[in-house]
Amino acid sequence: MRMCYVMAVVLLACIISCNNGAQQKQGPFQFLDRLSDYHFFEGDLKSLQPRKGVTSYELATPLFTDYSVKDRFIVLPADSVLTYAGDGLPQFPDATFIIKNFAYTDTLHRKIMIETRLLYKDPYDHGWKVMNYLWNKEQTDAERWLLGKRIPITLLDDNGQAHTTLYQMPNTNDCKRCHINNSTLTPIGPKWRNLNFTRTGHSQNQLQAWAGMGLIKGLPKELAALPVWNDSVHYTVSERARAYLDVNCAHCHIKGGDAFNTGLFLDYETTAQVQGILKSPVSAGGGAGGLDYDVVPGDAGNSILHYRMNSVEPGTAMPELARTLVHKEGVALIAAWINEMPKR
Repeated sequence: MRMCYVMAVVLLACIISCNNGAQQKQGPFQFLDRLSDYHFFEGDLKSLQPRKGVTSYELATPLFTDYSVKDRFIVLPADSVLTYAGDGLPQFPDATFIIKNFAYTDTLHRKIMIETRLLYKDPYDHGWKVMNYLWNKEQTDAERWLLGKRIPITLLDDNGQAHTTLYQMPNTNDCKRCHINNSTLTPIGPKWRNLNFTRTGHSQNQLQAWAGMGLIKGLPKELAALPVWNDSVHYTVSERARAYLDVNCAHCHIKGGDAFNTGLFLDYETTAQVQGILKSPVSAGGGAGGLDYDVVPGDAGNSILHYRMNSVEPGTAMPELARTLVHKEGVALIAAWINEMPKR
């Protein structure tokens, strides 16, 4: 067994390092056909048990995707580290993989795998590439999948309530819409501040643990932390709502993002001034529901931001991608944030 484990680790290292070294000479990286081909995990693939060199992580405030269960991992090439060079994303070394797996809890309380998304930083041009993998019905492997798919599922939400929907697995171009800023593909979730917290069931801050493992270089002693959107004990409604918007909306509603032309910027810093207050929409059209302003202080019911988040209708629903259900808890938080603003 020990020999098998060592051979698997060596094989993973070859895929990540040797193969990618050749890519620099031969051309851009080519994604493999099946998730199992990468040897990221040991044992039963659907258990997602990471091999040595594959590091799991969580986000303080994650993106909502139809109450899906997400598992996240980072795979750094041998002898490489994440480098701190200012707020925002870490500096990822070439040949880094970021893995994000999507599953749901069915009515029998089983975890059912849906898709796995890979981001890869290609040494060939130092740019990020994206690929989706669709899990088979047997739950034994996931196949490279370019075209996207609508998958009928019945899931349980965080309160155990059942929902039937058509889960939208994006095609690779859909992924690029959210992940592109200033025409450059980039990761979204693993910003320093969204990694800077203590995971449930852990006793040490996630970044401090990584620093102790030698995975980070240059981590400052003082580092901003994004509020946890559903932690009402330690954070105010405003802090939690702004964190929620930062993760769920700001990848598009930010300078350089897909919704830059709207003038409504929803990153954590900008919403401290609530830029959308009494601002008329630019391109919402019928999606605005006949309402006049993005945010009406003290009146969530007449605010376009709340209206669009509370819809699943195409052309109205925001975010446009990544969900087919209304996130009831998230919408309630945004409503509370708007309603507590002083009326004008």
